[in-house]
Amino acid sequence: MRVDPTYITNLASSLDQVQANEEQLTAELSSGVRVTSISQDPLASGENVLLLNQIQQDDSFTQSSSLVIGQLQVADSALGSVVTQLTQAISLATSANNGTLDASDVQSVGNQIAGILAEVQSLANTSYQGQYIFAGGQTSMAPFSTSNATSPAVTAYNGDDDVNYLQMPNGQKIQLNVPGGQIFLGSGSNSVFAALNNLVADYSSGTVNTQQAASDTAALNTALNYVSQQRVTIDNSITRLTAATDATGSEQTQLTAAQTDLMQADLAQVSTQLSLNETQQTALEDVIAQLGSSQNDLFSKLTP
Repeated sequence: MRVDPTYITNLASSLDQVQANEEQLTAELSSGVRVTSISQDPLASGENVLLLNQIQQDDSFTQSSSLVIGQLQVADSALGSVVTQLTQAISLATSANNGTLDASDVQSVGNQIAGILAEVQSLANTSYQGQYIFAGGQTSMAPFSTSNATSPAVTAYNGDDDVNYLQMPNGQKIQLNVPGGQIFLGSGSNSVFAALNNLVADYSSGTVNTQQAASDTAALNTALNYVSQQRVTIDNSITRLTAATDATGSEQTQLTAAQTDLMQADLAQVSTQLSLNETQQTALEDVIAQLGSSQNDLFSKLTP
């Protein structure tokens, strides 16, 4: 019979491996994590990196979207208030144009419309977290200012025409702003501030040029409709961004669950494996102890 001269060394190596397995299984049992290094499972480790990257991208988008949804909601609310103010100005102008008001009442209408103009300008200069939301890219400067050096007065736009977008995880872009020059000045009869300044001038003397005032009133009505159209862009962006945020949140939840399933340990299986390893370790230690004793050396066991 041939005897492997390295039997003790082989048994010791097996015992070392069993003990290493026990340490790993014990660590998995205590931490709940199956893979703690790339060498343990390179494929799972690679998949885990991809999942974590996507989770981080989704988290970044969710945080950004929360901020810009707030900005869009403030913009929508401001434009809603502008619509209310312009509707009131049209009603006042219509009453002044019907020829039934005396000079004092006509001037009172002019003063009220001047107050509306100031309120609309304040709304057009709305800021969110320190940035003017209707200034295009010039968010650090109030975009609108009015000069009364002439009659009618002139309201100027100090912003620019930059449009900002947020890219969604799927690559699509959502418009985040409408420049104030486009909303409040437009072109020709679409200019909110031109119509309001003209109406203030129309009623300042108390004598109404009915034809001119009616034309300016019609221009304000056109501008009101134009503002409402621009508001639709904001509303659509809120709807799309909210839907994208919800979808990204759901995806993030699914990816997190997949990442957990990939990396977490099966505690029941780990417990079973640990028990088997402990049994194997005990058996190996017993064999080594018996073979290592002088009265129980291998050759004595081979001798009849």
